[in-house]
Formats: sequence, structure tokens, C-alpha cells
Amino acid sequence: MAIERRSGLLPYLFSAVGEDANKPAPLVLFLHGARDRGHDLDVLLKWGLPRFVNESSSLPYFFLAPQLPEGQTWVERESDVIALLDNFIASRPIDPSRVILSGFSLGTAGAWHIAASHPGRFAGLVAVSGRVPQTLESSQLDALKEIPIQIFQGAKDEKLSIDATQQVVDTLRGVGGTVDFTVLPEGDHFIADEVYTDLKLQQWLISQNLHRTAVAI
Repeated sequence: MAIERRSGLLPYLFSAVGEDANKPAPLVLFLHGARDRGHDLDVLLKWGLPRFVNESSSLPYFFLAPQLPEGQTWVERESDVIALLDNFIASRPIDPSRVILSGFSLGTAGAWHIAASHPGRFAGLVAVSGRVPQTLESSQLDALKEIPIQIFQGAKDEKLSIDATQQVVDTLRGVGGTVDFTVLPEGDHFIADEVYTDLKLQQWLISQNLHRTAVAI
């Protein structure tokens, strides 16, 4: 898959959809972890979702991965991420009802924050090896309960507590949220390669839609 590199308020990687270029397609927006901050976009390609996209011959979704400068967080650059997303949607045949937000580690913290702060923008959230906000306000819970969420964590991740994540999962499910929590028994913090190459998750990424309607039983 041909990944392109661009500069801007935030430099970013992107790739076009591998199918009919004129048909609106999903977009996956990826926020990287702390150690991939800097000014070298090629660092992002070494592992995880960017590497999977780069090594795939064709994918059914657009891909967008901005890069943070050293020392900054995604929460600090939230408005720039949203501006980049808006510009990307406006300039390409992207279905705005099929935008998935995903993050790894530091990027997961940013993904939770951005998803909760922009209800109605994202059709799904994928959180990998990242802290879930321990004190979610009721307004944030209301926003997040509308978004299907996939959480992945390694059982041997010394940086994260399985129990703490489970508590947030239970809280979100308690208010009606749709949350899948997958623990990789042998996984440490760096499980991104295993997570993003999973075909079930890849199918999930293109199966979510903001316009889903409940079917009366």
C-alpha cells in the first residue's frame, strides 16, 4: 500500500483506499504512542497499524496518522487533529459516518478524550495499551456509550492495570455502551502488531457506521 507523507500543523502519513476511488469509503484515524513523537514520520512505520497499512497491498479504508512533536500530547493538539480530519474528509471521497478513531498508549488517552469531546463524529473507537480515563463525567459517558469500543490490553503489561480497565468497561456497559475488552494473555505493553493484524479487527473497522438503526424485534 503506498503511504504518502505530508507536512502541516501536524505532519502526517496517509494512504488512499484500495478499491473504487469514487465510492465513499471508511477512514481510520490513528494516534501513535509517546516514543514515536518527533519529526520523522518513518518512525511510525516500524510497527502497529501504520506498518500493517504500509505492508498491505490493498485496504478498503483510507488511513490517516498524524505525528506529535516531542513533549506534546494529543489532548493538547486536539483542535489540530480535528482540523486535519475535517480537511481530509472534505478533500477525499470519505464517508463521514464511517470514521474510526484508534490509539496506542499515549494515543489511546488522546483517542478517549477526542471521542468523548466530539460526540457524533466517530463510528468506532479502538484503544490499545492505553489508560482509560478513571473519572469520566456523565456527559462523557453519554457520548462514549454511543460509540462501539474495542479495548486491547496485554496481561503482562506492567504499565496498566487489567482491573482498572475492567472497572471502566463495566461502567460504560452499565450506561448502555457497547464495549469489547480483549486481554492478550502473553502480551506486554507492545501488542500493537498482534492487535492490528487480526483479521476480525480489520473487518470490524469497516463494519461500523454512525447511521446504524436499531431493528425492532
